[in-house]
Amino acid sequence: MATPDLSLEPVEIVSARYRLRPPSLREARDVLAMAQDPEIRLWNGLTTVSDEDSARAWCERWSGWNGGTSAVWGVFDAAEPALLATISLSDIDRRNSSAEIGYRVAPWARGQGVATAALMSVTDWAFATLDLTRLQLLHGRENHASCRVAVKAGFVLEGELRSSYRYGDGELHDEHLHARLAGDRVAP
Repeated sequence: MATPDLSLEPVEIVSARYRLRPPSLREARDVLAMAQDPEIRLWNGLTTVSDEDSARAWCERWSGWNGGTSAVWGVFDAAEPALLATISLSDIDRRNSSAEIGYRVAPWARGQGVATAALMSVTDWAFATLDLTRLQLLHGRENHASCRVAVKAGFVLEGELRSSYRYGDGELHDEHLHARLAGDRVAP
């Protein structure tokens, strides 16, 4: 059986309101500010980012998409240069036609639909471009905002994983497992 080409080159995704592109050094200050936000530190930490140097290193590391096993985009309003969110695909497994997706939203951009729009854009891109069948996302059960984003983007709650992940508070938390299949219909 032939192995599919696993190379994955960074791309930009443009939607009606947002532009998603791989991180660059221009966003290092915004990445650092996000890393210092208590909500991000708790639920979706940028644990390696603690100062401007590590923020630049984070941007540099993820700009090349890690050889095709993962992909990261910064999310920007089409008219503003400030980083609003990041979204990533990880554990891209073309043999099993699946990947995991996750997002974090800057405190200055919360409540504006950024995460939902970015999640839908990357999901559509992953199904069309990578020919994946399944995307899944996990979030802490107490992270109600992330749960709302997942549901709005058509990700079905499949279950709860008990004491499955140690989040930023150092405690093991239960997680919700959501997934979306390529053939799932999503309400507009």
